[in-house]
Amino acid sequence: MGIGKKIRHLQRYREIAAAFVRYGFGYLVKSLGLPQVLSNPLLRSDVKHNLHEMTIGERLRLFLEDLGPTFVKMGQIASTRPDLVPKDIIDELEKLQDHVSAFPFSEAKGIIERELHKPLDELFANFHEEAFAAASIGQVHYAELKTGEKVVVKVQRPEIQAEINTDLEILVDLARMAESRLEWARNYRVRDMILEFAKALKKELDYMEEAKNIGKFGQQYEKIPDVHIPLVYNDYSSRRVLTMQYLEGIKLSEKDKLKAKGYNCRQVAERYAETILHQVLIEGFFHGDPHPGNVLVMGNGELALLDFGMVGRLTQQTKSRFASLLVSLRNQNTDGVIRAISQLGLVPEDTDMDVLRDDVELLRDKYYKVPFSEISMGEAVNDLFGLAFRHDIRIPSDLTLLGKTLLTMEGVVGSLDPSISIFDMAEPFGRRLFKERLNPKDMVKHIMASLPDYLEVAGELPGKLTEVMSLVKKGKLQLQISIPELELFLIKLDRISNRLSFSIVLLSFSIIMVGLIIGTSVGAQGIFRWTIPVIEIGFVVAALFFIWLIYSIIRSGRF
Repeated sequence: MGIGKKIRHLQRYREIAAAFVRYGFGYLVKSLGLPQVLSNPLLRSDVKHNLHEMTIGERLRLFLEDLGPTFVKMGQIASTRPDLVPKDIIDELEKLQDHVSAFPFSEAKGIIERELHKPLDELFANFHEEAFAAASIGQVHYAELKTGEKVVVKVQRPEIQAEINTDLEILVDLARMAESRLEWARNYRVRDMILEFAKALKKELDYMEEAKNIGKFGQQYEKIPDVHIPLVYNDYSSRRVLTMQYLEGIKLSEKDKLKAKGYNCRQVAERYAETILHQVLIEGFFHGDPHPGNVLVMGNGELALLDFGMVGRLTQQTKSRFASLLVSLRNQNTDGVIRAISQLGLVPEDTDMDVLRDDVELLRDKYYKVPFSEISMGEAVNDLFGLAFRHDIRIPSDLTLLGKTLLTMEGVVGSLDPSISIFDMAEPFGRRLFKERLNPKDMVKHIMASLPDYLEVAGELPGKLTEVMSLVKKGKLQLQISIPELELFLIKLDRISNRLSFSIVLLSFSIIMVGLIIGTSVGAQGIFRWTIPVIEIGFVVAALFFIWLIYSIIRSGRF
């Protein structure tokens, strides 16, 4: 950050540094070189006297709440990253609350009119001046359109974007200072963490992103009548105003009301779990915060989902690897777990693989011969993320958000009916996922999509081999492969060669058949002048060769 910006943000620096001191983190102020922005009396005053009674997590939570919306939201986002943040800290971050009151109606009215370019009374037939919900970024009002539809209108707080941008600039600057002065900050890559959290927070500031998310969920459930997604009224929405269909129902958190209305809590819990599992394992696009306040029970037990500011995305490859990880854990396959973790995350070069293997085996023993009905899927995933944290393995943010989503789901289901096993409910989805993996059509589609990469590698191979041989001749090549991992390395190499062979044969087969077909269309008489069915024979021979090669690769188990 430049000198000019630092001067403009001086007051905010002082507030942040004072909060560090107030909650017992004064040593960080000195380590970062911040005392010069504070007066000495401020450094010595206002320190909480009961700090010795609080854990670090409690002090950190109070520190974040004290500094307002940006820090609260950053803490909430950090609570979804068990691969980066210790569990005891996450337990406290999950308690973070937005201690904010609603802003005046006059300001909300001004924002709506500026954003939508019309007077409020021309936009809505009726608009409730009092907000029924308020949070750190915005607040929500009931309203009615001129056409009669009941809606809710989310309005962003005045100046919140400027406030958050200022805080994010300061946080990035503090992270840079920390990495330059503190070894632990460099090891944890604090600046990268802040930048990642900042990216997620900025998405929440753009209500059109949430509108896109709602539209995508709406497409998922077009043909599923048991789940409702609110409509978005795009003509009444912008980056700072979001107008949605009003859906009425009972929140999942209101169990007594559900019972009083005659709902079967087990059926509601099963429908809720099936909804989330479908999003995760089938669609690969899931609600990132399905807490009971964001889910309504309507009519005949249908569900309605609300608040789509935080969503997760899983690619087909990530879904497949995630399934492999859970299966390997369940089947006591240590190498399979290590391989899946390596594929899902970034394993540092200096990771002690022997220690990692020991930790995986301890985790494996925890689930040894444990019935599915007694296994918590969310806990199993978070155990794996805890292992990743201990070994500095970075896991994609969407996958860690998945762990939090599964834990939330299990908590909600457990409160409605503790006898339901999420693993049992997930089994049909898992079977479907594995069938997709083994579907020849999908396998060919995946390989064809990867074919350019394989061919590029094959094209570069001669040149790379020449470079390696040159280094060998000069005595400059150093080969470091630890014996415990040699077999895993050879297996991976074997799989790469098998897939490359598969792709080349598939390409050759396609070229041969296209050539024969083109030849037939151009001069069919020449092809059959000896009355020999060349295409049929060529197809049978090529097909048999192709099937034999695929059988050999699959039989080896190294595809």
